[in-house]
Amino acid sequence: MEYREYNRLKAIIDEHILDFLPEVDHKSITLYEAMKYSLTAGGKRLRPVLVLAACDFCGSDMKEALPFACAVEYIHTYSLIHDDLPAMDDDDLRRGVPTNHKVYGEAMALLAGDGLLNSAFEVMQKDMLLYFDDVDKLKCRLKACYEVARCAGIRGMVAGQVADMEAENKQCSKEMLDYIHINKTAALITAAVLAGAHLGCADEQKRQLLASWGEDMGLAFQIVDDILDVCGDEQEIGKKTGVDLKQNKSTYPSIYGLEESKARVFELLDEADELMAPYYDEAEVFNELTADLRDKIK
Repeated sequence: MEYREYNRLKAIIDEHILDFLPEVDHKSITLYEAMKYSLTAGGKRLRPVLVLAACDFCGSDMKEALPFACAVEYIHTYSLIHDDLPAMDDDDLRRGVPTNHKVYGEAMALLAGDGLLNSAFEVMQKDMLLYFDDVDKLKCRLKACYEVARCAGIRGMVAGQVADMEAENKQCSKEMLDYIHINKTAALITAAVLAGAHLGCADEQKRQLLASWGEDMGLAFQIVDDILDVCGDEQEIGKKTGVDLKQNKSTYPSIYGLEESKARVFELLDEADELMAPYYDEAEVFNELTADLRDKIK
């Protein structure tokens, strides 16, 4: 299946992904190169595409959302760099290339992640400075930035990462497993669509719709990731498989089994598609994404 609209937006992100990185003094050039290495290693660009798509869905010019979209990808990439470190998941392959610490060392990888996280907020706040004469748009950007900060932090992604680590080598309840997935993965995906909604000055109905879609999609995305770790192809997914089993992590397949895990994914994707059903072509990107996840585990 061709995902034309998704690929069009992904190409925009790939073209501009380095445009908003703050300038670095040449004496710190290794930091910039390490940040650039992971940013340009490829990837699905799911979260920044969702920022653009949600802004467009809400009737605004997606070009105005581009700085925020790239900022969200900076945050996502920082989280991957840190996840791959020996102290966390200890991976040596990401997006089909050696992980950051394998190329630049652990200390520089830590700092590259820190640099990307801080750059993301510098980019969003720099964009806000352009709208001091347009209070309504400034408020929308403040709300978008807050949504990203909340979902990426200790009430979202970081909380999920902590719970995930603490659940290793333990009997994890189904409730705790959902908590891990909803925060570790779904939170930043939901933040992306809500940031796009705010940047598009959406009404409450569309914000709620996109929040619900993001939660369904985010949880489905992580369950699919769990499934592919068991039976995926390393060449296709760009990272090693069997990592969860090796580290005795709590995952959907380990608790529910593969078939029930797949059934849960299809249930979540059905809910997401139903939310977007009234919007037809306006929801093209969102529908392409749910179709892609279905294809991955058929």
